[in-house]
Amino acid sequence: MSYQFSCNRTYLRYDLCTIDGSTVLDPTTSTFFTMDPTSPVHVEKIRPYPRKYEDYIMGQIKELNLVSGPSSPQCTIRHESPAIVFSAGGYTGNLFHAFNDGLIPLFITASSFYPDGDFIIVVSEFHDWWQSKYAEILKVLSKHPIVALEKDNATHCFPSATLGLIAHGFMTIDPTLIPTPKTLMHFRDLLEKAYTQNPILPSPPLDPKPERRPRLVLTCRGNDVSSRRILNQDEVIQVMKEIGFDVIVFQPNRYTSLSEAYAMLNSSHVMVGVHGAALTHALFLRPRSVFMQVVPIGTEWAADAFYGRIAKGINVNYLEYKIRVEESSLMEKYGKDNVLLKDPSAVQKKGWPTEIMDIYLKQQNVKLDLVRFRKSLKSAYLMAKKFMHKER
Repeated sequence: MSYQFSCNRTYLRYDLCTIDGSTVLDPTTSTFFTMDPTSPVHVEKIRPYPRKYEDYIMGQIKELNLVSGPSSPQCTIRHESPAIVFSAGGYTGNLFHAFNDGLIPLFITASSFYPDGDFIIVVSEFHDWWQSKYAEILKVLSKHPIVALEKDNATHCFPSATLGLIAHGFMTIDPTLIPTPKTLMHFRDLLEKAYTQNPILPSPPLDPKPERRPRLVLTCRGNDVSSRRILNQDEVIQVMKEIGFDVIVFQPNRYTSLSEAYAMLNSSHVMVGVHGAALTHALFLRPRSVFMQVVPIGTEWAADAFYGRIAKGINVNYLEYKIRVEESSLMEKYGKDNVLLKDPSAVQKKGWPTEIMDIYLKQQNVKLDLVRFRKSLKSAYLMAKKFMHKER
């Protein structure tokens, strides 16, 4: 049998269902209907969130229905543009996941199916805070009002629809997989358009004088977070200033304005921070600026896969400061000869179970070796000055 919709479930990260003809959405039942008088009723279901390989979180994603049959509800609101349908649930409250599992896959999906940008965003598990926080980006992605399933009772008609989001990997856009090739730099351009009045001109330097000091943003975790903090942060800031940086301490939280964060980082020369979701703000750095990630014990793979890829994707100079055992607070609890510290890769060979992940991510703080860290900061300073020279 052939139907007006089809679902591809062969991908590792996501399922994707496409409706190639007119469809009626009944938001009260989270169902997309297509009419086919000659065929029996056919039903498919999809959880439109690109983390298919993770059973725990996918079990919390609302399931949507696709029904083909001889009848469908009457249309109340008729749209001339197709729909992209996805969930804003899951890990979306985390900044990294909001981009990695939401906004970047939405950009990829839109670029793959609707390169002209004429589509309507339809969101399951919609939150007002989500729309408010990412409003500027969403408005650049689509000019149409968002349809929120849980906030709507009217039926909607679309000429076609795509349910699910395409994901290429952690913080990755593979241009070879998109008909009109796009890269992470194109997504960075979209952010520029969303958060600046004139996306062509770079942000003006802080000080027109050629002897100005490079501006360094130290991204740190809030007082309500007990892990991956820099225990000797005051001393680290003093070293930064001695080397020649103007230092701004950036302590983002869920209420931080992304437009303000963009303005700050887009006019800075260096960003430094310990591995964590706040480093997603590196997307706001200008190409050829500098990004240094402090990598705690046991987070080496994630550091590169999550945030190292951002730097490479938007052409930012990237440095990693991998801490030694003596710089980790885990040494006091487990001892420097424990395999958790001596050979994290051996511990992680069998996977990344919660009990191991929690040790490295939720129990660990860092106390940086100021002599050793100073050397890395000097490298960042030289790169920043080179960037500033080209800025003039």
